[in-house]
Amino acid sequence: MKNLKDILYTVAITKVFGTTNVAVKNLVFDSRKIENEDIFIAQKGVSVDGHLYINKAIDLGATVIVCEDFPETQKDEITYVQVVDANTALAVMASNFYDNPSSKIPLIGVTGTNGKTTIAALLYQLFKKAGYKVGLLSTVKVLVDDVEFKATHTTPDSITINGYLDKMIDAGVDFCFMEVSSHGIHQKRTEGLVFTGGIFTNLSHDHLDYHQTFAAYRNVKKEFFDGLPKSAFALTNIDDKNGNFMLQNTQAKKKTYALKTLADFKVKILEKQLSGTLISVDGTEVWTKLIGVFNIYNLTAIIATAELLGLEKLETLTIISELESVSGRFEYVISEDGITAIIDYAHTPDALKNVLETINDIRTGNEKVITVVGCGGDRDQTKRPKMAHIASQLSSQAIFTSDNPRTENPQTILDEMEVGVASENYRKTLTVLDRRQAIKTACKLSEVGDIILIAGKGHEDYQEINGIRAHFDDLEEVKNCFNQLKN
Repeated sequence: MKNLKDILYTVAITKVFGTTNVAVKNLVFDSRKIENEDIFIAQKGVSVDGHLYINKAIDLGATVIVCEDFPETQKDEITYVQVVDANTALAVMASNFYDNPSSKIPLIGVTGTNGKTTIAALLYQLFKKAGYKVGLLSTVKVLVDDVEFKATHTTPDSITINGYLDKMIDAGVDFCFMEVSSHGIHQKRTEGLVFTGGIFTNLSHDHLDYHQTFAAYRNVKKEFFDGLPKSAFALTNIDDKNGNFMLQNTQAKKKTYALKTLADFKVKILEKQLSGTLISVDGTEVWTKLIGVFNIYNLTAIIATAELLGLEKLETLTIISELESVSGRFEYVISEDGITAIIDYAHTPDALKNVLETINDIRTGNEKVITVVGCGGDRDQTKRPKMAHIASQLSSQAIFTSDNPRTENPQTILDEMEVGVASENYRKTLTVLDRRQAIKTACKLSEVGDIILIAGKGHEDYQEINGIRAHFDDLEEVKNCFNQLKN
């Protein structure tokens, strides 16, 4: 049990009905999960207004209601707390509820359009190999040192974040690396957290279904850096045109990394192969298993962060060569016939372009590049024709197929993609609605030495159609195809 007065510390409160000197059990924002003596926080969500469920929460046992608008009538036995912003209040309350765990552990946030998962996951690997206990909050999974939990969102809700951080404190974790999404920032899920550092990767076309404009999307990312304390560092990719913009108003120590521009941390690419990349770091040559220029940007951010957190450079560079690629990020398998299949999460135009340019840069020139790609339903529609244009332009053959259609008609999504195909590339495109059949088609069209890129879903082990998630794994599917070709 916790005292409500302590939980409300520093929350922007407008009005209170009842007493704040009351013991409560849990914070809850989903009225269906309310139990006796819980606090219900009524949030105005994108599709649901929690204020409509205040009476239901009380019926289920809530004794405290936190809301932006008081209900017309109040019950004498219930405490009502009116706040300026329920999302921010929830985040601050969650931090207080768990005794502010982020202030007790170095917490590093990674934000940007692409690279968040790779940087956070590889920093986890690096610090584990250096002998530390490490935490990870990522799109793929949550790790409390060696204990794994399934991830549900890139940036979880505030209660979940602080709950995991509290577990990390109990487990003696030394560092935590966390993906910070634009949705998470905008919905105030990271409010109340004390970050030791923030990393900016890059910014390109994504989530405009939610943010409406690129400027709004960019400004939300900047809010994360604006909120960093003076004691933190703000590390930004200065080769990205938005890199300096992120640092404009931050109080944190400003640090930069780059491959092209003069920066605090810089890496040079010496050699590229399908098996890895040879790089130079301050004159020291290092071999990494990571592939592609975009991944070397990620690696540069990792090297910089390690140094900013106190790791010895020689130790960092030694471990760099041991780091394994992240699940669903340029993950590849080679058939017995010498056909290479690459699975990548690339689901934005920029990410798809980066992966295809990497493949075209590495290949000898005789192999075909066959790309299987789709676009998610109920998401940014404006990127669909761009994705199709890039896939058809940079591939020998592009096969458009379903990604996660969700509640949309899959054929409509494909029709909107095809609009982006230039007339000279029509002959290089196919449309296969069923993703499994699309992957099989790619395998049948491929020959010895060819490269198949299966883009969009990466690590995901499901496909969501009409609100139902059924098991589907791109890597499994292509391995099955390779086995069938062998037989």
